[in-house]
Amino acid sequence: MLRVVIAEDSVLLRSGLAKLLMDEDIDVVGQAGDADELLALVADLAPDLCVVDVRMPPTHTDEGLRAALTIRAGSPSRPVLVLSQYVEARYATKLLAHGSVGLGYLLKDRVADVDEFVATLHRVAGGGTALDPEVVSQIFAGNQKQDGLAPLSPREVEVLALMAEGLNNSGLAERLFITDRAVEKHIRSIFTKLDLLPDDQGHRRVRAVLHYLDSLADSPRPPE
Repeated sequence: MLRVVIAEDSVLLRSGLAKLLMDEDIDVVGQAGDADELLALVADLAPDLCVVDVRMPPTHTDEGLRAALTIRAGSPSRPVLVLSQYVEARYATKLLAHGSVGLGYLLKDRVADVDEFVATLHRVAGGGTALDPEVVSQIFAGNQKQDGLAPLSPREVEVLALMAEGLNNSGLAERLFITDRAVEKHIRSIFTKLDLLPDDQGHRRVRAVLHYLDSLADSPRPPE
């Protein structure tokens, strides 16, 4: 059973999220109302995944994010899923700078799709990556000088961003309202433009996503 610690300062939201996860056979082993409590729980319980709100007491700015960065700095393999009320691409960029394995950044609205949210929790806990498409769009729009992605068309960048969310070809086709054949064509073009040689396709897919995430992480850092 997946063991999760939740960090959310709103008691109502924290309790609701905990109940949702427990109803999905996820073991909520700890709940924190602030960053210090979160760090203590992680040190004591060593959860499989930390679900962390960006804005927490006392200033309700970025205490949750800083706690997430502290967790990752102390244990880079510790999976963390950050939730945010608003699109704050600079926070995602900071997280990506410390590695993309076992990392998620979603808007809180995504919790409403319970099946997809639970699937995302398991994917991140398993070492995968989950980036909210709105966050990805802002990162890309705000950093036009991404040399690593320069050869790709806007549609190919969109496909690659959705691949980074963990979607398979059918999921990509459904999200973009295009055919499976069109998805395959875009992916082949991405592989070619990124100089990913034809070996194992699954391996190339992972390498393409890592290339994409590296490009985001290499974007200019926001001011502190």
